[in-house]
Amino acid sequence: MEERRLTNIFERYLSIWVILCILAGILLGRIAPNVARTLDAMSISVKGAPVVSLPIAVCLFFMMYPIMVKIDFTEVVRAGKSGKPVLLTLFVNWAIKPFTMYAISLFFLGFVFRGLIGAEATDLVKMPFGLDLPVGAIHGAGKVVLKEGVKMLEVPLWRSYFAGCILLGIAPCTAMVLVWGYLARGNDGLTLVMVAINSLTMLLLYGPLGGFLLGVGRLPVPWQALLLSISIYVALPLVAGYFSRRWLIQVKGVKWFEEKFLHFLTPVTITALLVTLVLLFSFKGETILKNPLTILWIAIPLFIQTNLIFWLGYWWAKLLRLSYRDAAPAAMIGASNHFEVAIATATMLFGLSSGAALATVVGVLIEVPVMLWLVHICLKTERWFSPVETE
Repeated sequence: MEERRLTNIFERYLSIWVILCILAGILLGRIAPNVARTLDAMSISVKGAPVVSLPIAVCLFFMMYPIMVKIDFTEVVRAGKSGKPVLLTLFVNWAIKPFTMYAISLFFLGFVFRGLIGAEATDLVKMPFGLDLPVGAIHGAGKVVLKEGVKMLEVPLWRSYFAGCILLGIAPCTAMVLVWGYLARGNDGLTLVMVAINSLTMLLLYGPLGGFLLGVGRLPVPWQALLLSISIYVALPLVAGYFSRRWLIQVKGVKWFEEKFLHFLTPVTITALLVTLVLLFSFKGETILKNPLTILWIAIPLFIQTNLIFWLGYWWAKLLRLSYRDAAPAAMIGASNHFEVAIATATMLFGLSSGAALATVVGVLIEVPVMLWLVHICLKTERWFSPVETE
């Protein structure tokens, strides 16, 4: 696979482009809110919860396809035989990350920022599935109230934010991590293997682990939401990349494919990422401007959690003597979150206007800037690792 260097204008000044796109997105949402709302409403829903935003799905396809088409699938087979990176990411994602998210968000939202959020502030959320209690009954930390003829649970506002953070903590990234690994010059084949394994693991563990940590009764597994998002965000560009690579090499030859076609695709991933940023922040610009301090209180524990998980994975990768190309994606897959599934689940469980849904949206807002910063750290610390894995 060709050596990738941060030489083009998109990648060299990526931090500046990201800041400009965030500002452009917020400005677009402010001056043309109807355009943002119309685009945001173009989505595929499961049980009333928007799971796949069609504009974002299109951008993600063009973000993922150039990565997928570059992958030599013989490399994927070789990467799958390397057990240590896969075991590391599974251990961090499922034995460490959910519980550190629980502890960090509880500490900040339940203690440090509780007074700033409002110690007596409450939030109205949906009643848990299958639960029918009389008005005035107590369920966990909530009280059953009647709101416009519908039974709702009145819970402390900070607990609602806390629930959203938990949903983020149990949803490891299965799409965007391919971009982070690519930008960090990681092993794309290994990243793809880890994405596949984490996707299957999430189908098994997301519900039971979420239900245990939320402590509000059994959390239904969002099977349809998980399968739909993974199919559109990962499987579609993977299949397109695999078959188009085979066809183009067969028709045009390896030299044309590597020197002409891949060169043409070089700026596509970054351009799609920047357009995605504009769209995301135009959709959520109004929320940001209306709740700047609330978003800050939620963002702080999420920022700390992201960095903690990254450094744990990165440090363990060094102890395991992984090569840099394996260590970078192994550390970043745990640090990033599958925020699409977290948002959909929060909406299904607690309601679109709930504090839990807002907390998952904050996950979107900090995800790209923080992960790009971690990519920069990886590139600066590549010398810490051996060129190849050592036994």
